[in-house]
Parts: sequence; structure tokens; C-alpha cells
Amino acid sequence: METESEPYVRLATLRQLHQVVANLNTARSLADTLQTVADGVIQGLGYELACVNLVRPDGDLVVAAFAGSAAAEALITGRVGSRASWERRLSMGEAWGDLRFIPHTEGWVLIEDDVPQWHTEGPEPRFEDEWHPRDRLYAPMYASGSGRELLGVISVDRPRNGRRPGPWGQEALQMYASQAAIAISNARLRANMQRALVRLEREQQALRASEESFRQAFEYAPSGMAIAEMGGDQHGRLLRANDALCRLLNRPASVMRRYSFADLVHPEDIGTLLRTSAEGGRAELRLGRRDGTYVWVSLRNSVVADTADGPRFLLTHVEDIEERKRHELQLAHRASHDALTGLPNSAELRARLSSRLCARPQAVRSAASPPDAYAPESAAYEFDYEYENQHPHPPQQNHGHGFDFGPDAAGAYDHHVHTVAPPADNDVDDGTKGLAVLFCDLDGFKSINDRFGHHTGDAVLIEVARRLTAGVRDGDTVARLGGDEFVVLADGLGAADAADLAVRLRNAIIPPIRVDGRAVRVGASFGIGWAECGMSVEEVLNSADQRMYIEKRSRSKVHRRAG
Repeated sequence: METESEPYVRLATLRQLHQVVANLNTARSLADTLQTVADGVIQGLGYELACVNLVRPDGDLVVAAFAGSAAAEALITGRVGSRASWERRLSMGEAWGDLRFIPHTEGWVLIEDDVPQWHTEGPEPRFEDEWHPRDRLYAPMYASGSGRELLGVISVDRPRNGRRPGPWGQEALQMYASQAAIAISNARLRANMQRALVRLEREQQALRASEESFRQAFEYAPSGMAIAEMGGDQHGRLLRANDALCRLLNRPASVMRRYSFADLVHPEDIGTLLRTSAEGGRAELRLGRRDGTYVWVSLRNSVVADTADGPRFLLTHVEDIEERKRHELQLAHRASHDALTGLPNSAELRARLSSRLCARPQAVRSAASPPDAYAPESAAYEFDYEYENQHPHPPQQNHGHGFDFGPDAAGAYDHHVHTVAPPADNDVDDGTKGLAVLFCDLDGFKSINDRFGHHTGDAVLIEVARRLTAGVRDGDTVARLGGDEFVVLADGLGAADAADLAVRLRNAIIPPIRVDGRAVRVGASFGIGWAECGMSVEEVLNSADQRMYIEKRSRSKVHRRAG
């Protein structure tokens, strides 16, 4: 993972991190999970070497997995370091959150201790944050809960960019270690559950012992678990919920038995739940708490039988992923929004605009046909039956257990709504409403920046962003392209509506802006373009940009510059 300049994070890097985190839950055994953890550091975090040290029952740590060097793997895998030596390392150097960095200037005292080590020689660093071959970086993995039990330590070496990780790299490694700890705990839990299920199926004579083992694994599991009915009138109704799930949703067990997951899921996630298969199905969705709030969870389903030929039940493992989702949302927001103003950035603007366009041009209206007096108000949206006939939706499928409704169950009737523009002749208003694109360029901003400095310029941009946001509707988009250029997307407007909006926004920008006791003023030039199916995003933006420059040149400089 390359070092990113804060606060921008490239989407490709974010997708890499998301993929390796997702891979942690695909391993079937503990050994596979440990190796997946080591491989993920190499694939998604940008290091050449990674080692996973796992805490043994006696407290010492064993090298359980290695990635990046076959020679190093053969040399140190399986070797053990004492707990005392590891605790010494985790108390030295610099604390980066939960991470521990020991520079080579301090780490020389550790060369002779009993922790397995692998070093390569290299030149001395040429600059302050260059990585030294004997630098050490450790990411402890703690079990979830208040006890913070140490499960193991990930040690990394040789960043591909040759530099010590910055704030983004540190946060990514710390989050990855947290998810790795959850994956290791879940792998151990799955092993226990699999043993319990095997005993239930193969040890008919030891049924009571197997049921007790299952009960304890269920009741005392660190993450939520539930058993629900399958089939019949009560399909999906919860029969049992463990204490962890009750605590997670803040609902007593007696109350949980009144519900099914369909009763608890967020309305926006009901489609996700319905598409989740009963056998081996996984889903990430929100469940409702008693106080009306929602928590992000990961559901994993299994089908179990009471006896060999008895009724089948649905066993659902519920994992709290609120922290991971919060981190993902924060990282995604940083990648799609402008750091200075908080507005959507250029990439997010283009994504939103692209979602409203399609490659097929809108059918030309017949000039001889007057508008239908009984047509709906949203005449800008026209349904294309020819397009729909050429792209039929697949039939719905139902596999008999109520959790499978096919991949398009929630959106079987979602069709593309074509975007059209009002007529080009401003003197003709046929009542068409469209998606207006207002391109805004500030007048006089450069002189403020040059005269008073970037601090004042930044304050002006922040205030202009606030005024633009306050001047549009909740569903409209205000984005910053960069520099002193902004774009507003406003749907459902006619030509006169868009012109009125541009005037209101210009008048909102003109009043003086106070920065550090000084009043400064900027003006604004607006160009109004229209998004229409058949156009590309760049064509839409260029059209609005060109109209903005035409409008700017049409006014004298004294009228363009407000201060």
C-alpha cells in the first residue's frame, strides 16, 4: 500500500484493503485463516514481508504463518518466542495507536533475545522517514471485549515504497489487525461449532453430551447467535438467542422469541436479507435495537437438524461489524469528498452525474404534437419500452425456504428513467423539467488569494461552499471541482427555474465574507447546462463550463468582480 497524501485516499487502495479484509472470512480452518492474514498484509497493505505470531496456551508466541520470503518462512516458522520478550518489545519504541514501532536506533538491544527474527542488510536511510532494514513494526491482535486478551502479533517489514507508514498506512494496518483478530476468534469458534455439529450427527448414543456441548458453545459464544424455525407457518421465527445477541440488540431473550430477523432488519436491508440463502448464506445488514437505533452486523447461516431425521433449524451467527463499517464509511467519505469544504469532490460529482445518464439518446419529441394536458407533472422522465424489451429481467426464483428470491428480487421493477433537457430555445417553455447543471466560477478570488494568502482564500472557499449548500434543496448536489470552481446539480427544474436559481446563488455569494476581522468579497459567474441521456459526463460539464465563460465575458469586469 503506497503512502497517501492526507486526507485523499485512492479508491483502488481502498478496494484492495476491503478485499483483503473480506478474504479473512473465507478461510475454513485456523491454519488457513492465519496464512490468509499474512498474505493479506502483502497483497493489500504494501509490505514485502509479514509474519503472524500466535499466542499458545502456555502464553508464549509461536510463528504460525509467514508471507513474502520462502527462505525466511523455512527458517523461522514454528519457532517460539517467550511472552516476556514479546511484552518487552510491545513496551518499547513509539506507540502509533495500538501499533508499536521500534526504530533501528533502539532495536539493536533486541538482536540477541529469543524472539525469532529475520533481517536483511541495507544502506543507511537517506531521509528522516525512510525505512531502515532493522526497523520493527508490530500490530498486536486483541480479542474483542473489555479484557483485551492478546491473541497474537503481526510483524511487518520492508514497505514497498521504502518509507515508514504515514497516518493512513498506520490506521489501515491497525484496522486490519483488529479484523484479523476477529477472523482468528471466529475460526476457533467455527472449529468448536463444527465439532459440536459432527457429534450431533454421528454420535446418536451421546446425544445429550453433544447437546450440552452445543448449548455451551451457543450460550457463551463471544458473538451473537440465534436459532430459528425453518418451514411451516412460523418459518423464520427465533426460537433461541444467546446472551451476546441479546446484549447487542438490548432485548431480553423472552422478547427476542416474538420476532424473526425480518421483523428486526432495517427497511432498506430487507432485500439483502431475502436474498441471503439459508445454507451457507452471508449478509451484512442493520438490525434494530430496543431504543430504535440500528447496528451493522454480519449474518452467517447454517442448517442444523435436531436429530438425524428430525426437523431442521436455521443457525445464524451474528457478528457486530459496526466499528468496521464506521471505518469504511470514514475512508469512503475521505475518498469521495473535498477535504477543505466537505463537499463531494470531482470524482463523486462525476459518479452521481453518470448514474443519471445512459448511452442511448432520448427519442426526439415531435414538434407537431402538443403536450398532453393530462400527462404527469414529471414530463422529463419517459419510460422506454423498446429498451426494456431488449433487456428483459430474469424470472424470480424460490428455492423453498423463504430466503432465496433471486438476485433481482428487490429490484425486479426498477427501470432506467431517461433524463431529458428543456428546449435549447430559451424563449420556448414546453413545461419540460430536467437535471440542471450549474457551473460556478468565482470572480476576484485569485486577487484575494494573492493579496491575503491561502489561509484567507481557504476561508472564503469554505464560506462560499456553505452559502451554496444553504441555497439549494436537500436533494440537490453541490460539489467542488477544484480551485474556485463549483458545480450544482438540481433535478426537476425548467429553464426559468434554473436561471432563477443561478441568480439566487450569485446573490448569496456576493455579500462580504469576514476573515480574521477583515471583510472580503467575491463575485460569481454561472453557466447553466443540462444533462441528457446520450451525452457523456464530460460533455455535460463542458457544456455548462462553456456557458459560464460566455456569461462571464458578457459582463464587464467591474460587474463581474464583487470585491
